[in-house]
Amino acid sequence: MENNTMNKTEKNFEDIKHIDKNGVEFWYARELMEMLEYSKWGNFKNVIKKAKEACTGSDIQVEEHFTDVGRVLKVGNNAEMEIDDIGLTRYACYLIAQNGDSRKKAIALAQTYFAIQTRKQEITRKEYEQLNEDEKRLYTRQNVKDKNKYLFNTAKLVGVKNYGKFNNYGYRGLYNGETAKDIANRKGISEKEDILDYMSSTELAANLFRITQTDEVLKNKNINNEDDACITHHKVGQAVRQTIKRIGGTMPEDLPTPTKSTKQIEKEKNTKLTFKENKKIKRDRR
Repeated sequence: MENNTMNKTEKNFEDIKHIDKNGVEFWYARELMEMLEYSKWGNFKNVIKKAKEACTGSDIQVEEHFTDVGRVLKVGNNAEMEIDDIGLTRYACYLIAQNGDSRKKAIALAQTYFAIQTRKQEITRKEYEQLNEDEKRLYTRQNVKDKNKYLFNTAKLVGVKNYGKFNNYGYRGLYNGETAKDIANRKGISEKEDILDYMSSTELAANLFRITQTDEVLKNKNINNEDDACITHHKVGQAVRQTIKRIGGTMPEDLPTPTKSTKQIEKEKNTKLTFKENKKIKRDRR
């Protein structure tokens, strides 16, 4: 029963996780507020204030974990309302949970969840920029893998049965008409290999943005059939492409294809770790 509760808690918190254009995870404070069973923004801001003080007390830069942002939400009759919000890292969520009302069951569960996960997965924007390209690729590829699971689950709920077709609509929007097969052929990849394993961190980040935004749109719109889901995926892909064009970025199909797959990098990384561990064991036996 305890494991089931924690699994549900993990899913709830991961469902409201967002990914920025660099592939770094973050949460919105207002969404976390609802998850932690707070009804008033003013009360929750007091908890955030305590969390910031705890962050400062640990000699950690508050700005790296708490970022003021503005958001536009849809309200009744498709009207839009601008609100202030705060972007949070996993560590910030952990501090908020630690400073929340522990009498709330949601807070108690959050404290356990973030305490376990923070050290395991936290990476700040500053830390991300300090990673080399291979490390960025591995980190972003894992995020793509995780968020694709959520997207396909959401797609299933709205009526998608042909996931290959659904996936290709997204690729065609982002890659100016190219399907997964077209992308593989252009990259010189066999059909048995995953095109996502042969993308740079920048290309992976573009796809990650496509995936997370499609997931959100499918959840927020009244979509209940495969055709509309596919059209939505295509439109989101096109929107991401237009964003890249507008900011002067390189189109995904024009980005260079890495010579090594992320699977190869991961294998080499594990081999090096095993070698170091064996070397240490031999040294300890002397």
